[in-house]
Amino acid sequence: MQKGDYLTSILRSNKTVFTIKDIALLWHESSLNAMRVRLNYYVRNGDLYRIRKNFYAQSKEYRMLELANRIFTPSYISFETVLAREGLIFQFQTDITIASYLSRTITIEGQTYVYRKVKNLVLMNSDGLFTTDEATIAGKERAFLDTLYSSPSFHFDNLRSLNWQTVFALLPLYQNKRMNKNVESLYKEETNDKTT
Repeated sequence: MQKGDYLTSILRSNKTVFTIKDIALLWHESSLNAMRVRLNYYVRNGDLYRIRKNFYAQSKEYRMLELANRIFTPSYISFETVLAREGLIFQFQTDITIASYLSRTITIEGQTYVYRKVKNLVLMNSDGLFTTDEATIAGKERAFLDTLYSSPSFHFDNLRSLNWQTVFALLPLYQNKRMNKNVESLYKEETNDKTT
């Protein structure tokens, strides 16, 4: 790779957030020290932005949902972040909630990222997940089920927009009898409300 191509390869990427591993692959670089020297130079010159150790961005205007997916992988945006966006809950959400292989809460530059553990069988299945702007995000039905999985007594404000056929198609992923009963009960409540 030519000297000027290192920075250009990052700036031309569709990604806005890069881990040190991403950059090593992009640059075909095996020397971690040489890479760190180059990255420090770009950060000092204002060409790149260091978000935190081993995480870089093209600028301060990086996509937070993309970062949420990059901090711990595999992971996907779900729970209250999706529920609020899709109108299933009405409470304003500032935290970004993510399904992952561990439970952690991290705050970076004033933004809180809440990771909730889901079993690997669920985490590794891509049904009901979508990729937008380099971030993997649960559809509303998947977020609904993820939430019931982690918080069985969670209160939803509005279930009218759910596609129940999709909900029941995704439900076997969780292999959870308690959840099956809970979903059946919520479905009956919702369909009874529509008929009255």
